[in-house]
Amino acid sequence: MSSDDNIVTVEQIDVSAYKIPTDFPEADGTFAWDSTTLVLVNAKAGGKTGIGYTYADTATACLIRDMLAEVVTDRNAMDIAGSWAAMLQAIRNLGRPGIASMAISAVDVALWDLKGKLLDCSLTDLLGAVHEGVPVYGSGGFTSYPIDRLQAQLGGWVEQDIPRVKMKIGTHPADDLHRVRAAREAIGPQTELYVDANGAYSRKQALAQAEAFRECGVVWFEEPVVADDLEGLHLIRDRGPAGMAVAAGEYGYDLKYFRQMLEAEAVDVLQADGSRCAGITGFLKAAVLAEARDMALSAHCAPSLHVQACQAIPVLSPIEYFHDHVRIEHLLFDGALTPVKGSLYPDRNRPGLGLTFKRADAAPYAI
Repeated sequence: MSSDDNIVTVEQIDVSAYKIPTDFPEADGTFAWDSTTLVLVNAKAGGKTGIGYTYADTATACLIRDMLAEVVTDRNAMDIAGSWAAMLQAIRNLGRPGIASMAISAVDVALWDLKGKLLDCSLTDLLGAVHEGVPVYGSGGFTSYPIDRLQAQLGGWVEQDIPRVKMKIGTHPADDLHRVRAAREAIGPQTELYVDANGAYSRKQALAQAEAFRECGVVWFEEPVVADDLEGLHLIRDRGPAGMAVAAGEYGYDLKYFRQMLEAEAVDVLQADGSRCAGITGFLKAAVLAEARDMALSAHCAPSLHVQACQAIPVLSPIEYFHDHVRIEHLLFDGALTPVKGSLYPDRNRPGLGLTFKRADAAPYAI
């Protein structure tokens, strides 16, 4: 407590990291991996502990421990905006994109969770809900998957009443139409099919592939070209098949990035990732930019981190229920949600994010 007994100050920031192997080799159009690292933050104040996290390298944990913990400690736990601004100022000479923003993300999320716990209310109630449930799309379908595994995963989500699914493309472009056809066969004619090239295609290649995917009823084309190629994204959006939305934004770390993407009319759906774009605070700011242009926002990955913030967003597109992160969040957190008829419904009786870290279960993965 501070000298003012009505103010609860942040007493301590702790950080830890965990490396969790994938359940099968995973790859997209431009990258392959066999493990995922989760960086966890504990923020303590007033006898409560808030938790936040990001999916990032262990260098992120070092930055939190060596710099950001000191910045936030002794600040008013209720004044998240002040802590957020102080962290931005602290990383001025490090650069905003990348590790610095992901470090801020984990701390910011922990502060929001802490505030909810101190007030004994869910983040849903703290922010105010526009939506009772948040629609999701099942996401995975990695390019490393053989066809039978691809079909089983996507078909499994349909069996769970998730009416939209996304698969990866781009590693071997010549094989992509065959794989998309196989996906459509597995999910049936009614399920919405999304594809994600992770920037693997050239502009003309992406246009040709978009036309080919039209026969399979693809309605979402994510990062058909590299996300920094705003002119290229605009070209695909402008000339691609009617009814096929272009989506991008997951690599946005600051508001300038999102603003430039919107001003270039590069996307139909803006994506943002609260584990990268400076936390829930940054995520909500990106949502305001999208709303100002009547643009739908979708959350990238980390569904347990995003779901309650997404309830507060008026113009919302289905969010990503990403296989790798869903598996980790159910493994390491009590309170991770499972979709009901294609939507997530947070429990308002659980304060903050509604998550409890299962430290004993996480111990074998600690770095």
